[in-house]
Amino acid sequence: MRIHFIAIGGAIMHNMAIVLKRQGHQVTGSDDKIADPAKTNLDKEGLLPESIGFYAERITSDIDAIILGMHAHEDNEELKRAQELGVKIYSFPHFIYEIAKNKKRVVIAGSHGKTSITSMVMHALKANGLQFDYLVDRKSVV
Repeated sequence: MRIHFIAIGGAIMHNMAIVLKRQGHQVTGSDDKIADPAKTNLDKEGLLPESIGFYAERITSDIDAIILGMHAHEDNEELKRAQELGVKIYSFPHFIYEIAKNKKRVVIAGSHGKTSITSMVMHALKANGLQFDYLVDRKSVV
């Protein structure tokens, strides 16, 4: 699958791009600002955009999916081009839903202790020899 991230430099976005690349997908991305650790991580994986910014010409009809980061605004030229071409566009939460909709999911939410509880659940799953995917984020995704 060919996937392009608009606003790839976010904490969760760049990690998702890396995971998808490692799974064998062809991944590209763009952003108007990429700071470390995202910059270093993307560079190590060969995913750091050649130039900073959003450019409509990066979006072609052979892209299977666009994943939008939090600061991809309606007037983003890459987003507009994807809409013109009819490329499938996902918000990050919608993409996560699509790839996980046929899996059992555990969601841990609340004001305090989410990371601790998540690590305990992951430890229990691993200790019992269960394979699992995980997504841990410091921000709410609704």
